[in-house]
Amino acid sequence: MIIGIMKQRQSIMEQKKLEIVIEDNPIDNVQKTVGLALLGLGTVGGGTYRVLTGQLDEIQKRLGCRIEIRHILVRNLKKASLRVQDSRILTNRWEDVIEDDGVDIVVELMGGMEPAYTYIREAMERGKHVVTANKDLLAEHGPTLLELALNKGVDFMFEAAVAGGIPIIMPLEKSLAGNHLTEIMGIVNGTTNFILTKMSEEGMDYREALIQATELGYAEADPTADVDGLDAGRKVAILASLAFHCPVYFHDVHVEGMSMISAKDIRYASQMGRTIKLVGVARDTDTGVEAYVCPMLLPKSHPLSSVNDSFNAVFVHGDAVGDAMFFGRGAGDLPTASAVTGDILSIAENILHGSSGRIGQLLYKKRPMKRMEDTYNRYFLRLHVEDRCGVLAELTEIFARYEVSVAQIIQREHQKDDLAEVVVITSLVREGDFQTAIEELSYRTSVKKISRMIRVYE
Repeated sequence: MIIGIMKQRQSIMEQKKLEIVIEDNPIDNVQKTVGLALLGLGTVGGGTYRVLTGQLDEIQKRLGCRIEIRHILVRNLKKASLRVQDSRILTNRWEDVIEDDGVDIVVELMGGMEPAYTYIREAMERGKHVVTANKDLLAEHGPTLLELALNKGVDFMFEAAVAGGIPIIMPLEKSLAGNHLTEIMGIVNGTTNFILTKMSEEGMDYREALIQATELGYAEADPTADVDGLDAGRKVAILASLAFHCPVYFHDVHVEGMSMISAKDIRYASQMGRTIKLVGVARDTDTGVEAYVCPMLLPKSHPLSSVNDSFNAVFVHGDAVGDAMFFGRGAGDLPTASAVTGDILSIAENILHGSSGRIGQLLYKKRPMKRMEDTYNRYFLRLHVEDRCGVLAELTEIFARYEVSVAQIIQREHQKDDLAEVVVITSLVREGDFQTAIEELSYRTSVKKISRMIRVYE
């Protein structure tokens, strides 16, 4: 009996101890607050605000701290007041943000070079952590900002800068760190992918598909940055830098647009078992890093060939992991806000656990950048020639002179003006040699027009 009573009392005491531990658990007794300042309340800024305010209770329970939006920097206070719950957090003065010691994380969602670059630098100098979605800035100043963050012991995260809501930056930095990555390629612009999908699947011409993309909000009023490959080029610079651990700037990336692609090119590509996509490619080779953006013919069996409409995908090859692909929505307010919020929560966790500034030296290699003429690809060539005997032999003779081997050929005879249309896919060849062969072809009287040259990925 006595033994039974003692065991019962011991059980009650242990239960009380357990209850005390639970009550003292910081997750249920939140005291720490992480202060936040948003720079910009546009598409991504507004989406980030909605995501954060819609999940404040969930975030508090998950992290064991409270996220407080202390300031939102905007240009038009009156307009912005219609989009927030409490207009007192709005300001048009950068000084209100930088001089507030309660701001732990600055989230730059303004876009453009200035004043974004200055604000990010000043925030880091003050010991504030930074999140950005600014691909233009990162492609020009990313290495400088990474070095500053390392020296100041602050976190600098930019998951949303490439491929919107698709997690790719963190996998390159962490999950794939055990690999020697040799290639990273992807469809990283939703506008051009939408246009090419409509041209391929519905037979639209370029102009018609662009108009539809604009009407649906996929293309800006001025689509130059998208269709000329500039947007994708900036993203390739960021991805190549992180994948190969060496600084790659936007001016290092060879960029070509896709506006010259025609419905005829797409039909020929399909007959040859391929599809046309605007692709960004970066390779780490024995002779240096190559990085470029251009339309490419992909085998229909390649995973990127099935990435359609406004979706993005990034394809990575490593020595340990082999091939891996990351797929999802590459743009939009909420997908991009998802990536921004993930960075914010990662930094908040680092602050809570006293582990901020663990960015490490990401760009520790110095690698030469290869000239485009020194890269190797296969090529799709469409040209109009005289419709007579011996012309094909003349073409192959010139190709052979520059070690250009023909892998596939299609000839359509009896075109107008007694011309034949010839479509060729070459074997692997150095670009400089191929360009020299094309130049010589252009001087031959038998070649009336070189309509298209597109690289082929294998």
